[in-house]
Amino acid sequence: MSCVSSWGGLSADHHQVVNLMDPSKLESSICRRPLKGLAFGMGRSYGDSCLNSSGILWVTKGLNRFVAFDEKTGRLVSEAGVLLRDIQRLFVPRGWMLPVTPGTQMVTVGGAIANDVHGKNHHASGSFGDHVLSVTLLRTDGETIVCGPSENADWFSATVGGLGLTGVILRAEVQLRRVAGPWLDNETIPFSGLPDFFHLADDSEAGWEHTVSWIDCARRAGVRGLFTRSKPSERTQPFSSRPSVLTMPVTPPISLVNELSLKPFNLAYYHLNKLKAGRSVDHFERLFYPLDNLLNWNRMYGPKGFYQYQCVIPRAAGFDAIQAILAEIAKSGDGSFLTVLKTFGNRQPVGMLSFPAPGVTLALDFPNRGIRTQKLFDRLDAIVSEAKGRLYAAKDARMPKELFHSGYPRLPEFLKFRDQGISSDLSRRLIGN
Repeated sequence: MSCVSSWGGLSADHHQVVNLMDPSKLESSICRRPLKGLAFGMGRSYGDSCLNSSGILWVTKGLNRFVAFDEKTGRLVSEAGVLLRDIQRLFVPRGWMLPVTPGTQMVTVGGAIANDVHGKNHHASGSFGDHVLSVTLLRTDGETIVCGPSENADWFSATVGGLGLTGVILRAEVQLRRVAGPWLDNETIPFSGLPDFFHLADDSEAGWEHTVSWIDCARRAGVRGLFTRSKPSERTQPFSSRPSVLTMPVTPPISLVNELSLKPFNLAYYHLNKLKAGRSVDHFERLFYPLDNLLNWNRMYGPKGFYQYQCVIPRAAGFDAIQAILAEIAKSGDGSFLTVLKTFGNRQPVGMLSFPAPGVTLALDFPNRGIRTQKLFDRLDAIVSEAKGRLYAAKDARMPKELFHSGYPRLPEFLKFRDQGISSDLSRRLIGN
């Protein structure tokens, strides 16, 4: 047994780890096992959706082979353990890019599908599942199911965003998009107040593919932030070098994000970036994955780990709910440095349990301060519930069962497709064994 933790570092529980590498041995490794298992990629889920304490973890990183690529259509077939980083670095120089990626490229294809990840361009391109053409799924009873938007579509809808609970994803076919190169035309705009944010977001949707904002949630004197919008550039200059990569070498004895550091940290970040506001041309890796340049950045939260709280609120209630959440955080004395606010487009999700939905989404990181943090989350949950919103299960480690069930009304439909040989800490907590 090995101790395994998710990215949030809230626990390190024992698991029986089985590395999947040889395609000819997958059935014997996965099917009809005495313990329930769960596929595990890079462990970048923040909470417990990727953990299966005292059970089996089928580690998919060894299933990292490219199977086929059509240079004319951009259709890529790969095994589930291929990293999004490896796809981007191999195919962007050839004129093709993943249409949707999350805030890190250190994610497997299987994990991107199971969590139906989204990026900064949901209004333009939807979520990752919108670009998946087929999935090969191995059930623990030995059945193999190939599903997609037009083949076994109900299985596909259950698997995309299904948190790995419908079977083990072995391979997938994904549609890439043509690009001129790795460059993006970018503009950063300081703003003050939520009305300014919503105006910028609405005004940017037609002409800018990617939109996102950082906000200073530690400031009690009103919301201020930095709104960033970008779109593919026609610049064709070759990319000579990537940004230097730093690392957080050790876990400090206490969280470096605390009451003493947060306000000056946010103040400095805002003013330094305000000075650099305006237009620029930037490489996609720098804009899309800034935290990938600091390896093991999760260690800065100390040995107790951290929570990420991400909600989506329907647009009609978005202004009032986001304002109430930020006011509650400011009043609590807690806060988040990594505070991201963005809008989702008016499109329905592919998966039964997909997180993105029309509205506005707010993501915040909080150091684990025990009961104090839990009480804050209880107050935030009440605001989200009242606004008919939901929390992102891939980021969650403590959501109440009632909020999960109300936020994901297609859960009863999804349960028909659940694999009885698969379990996770999250599924036992929110759905049942």
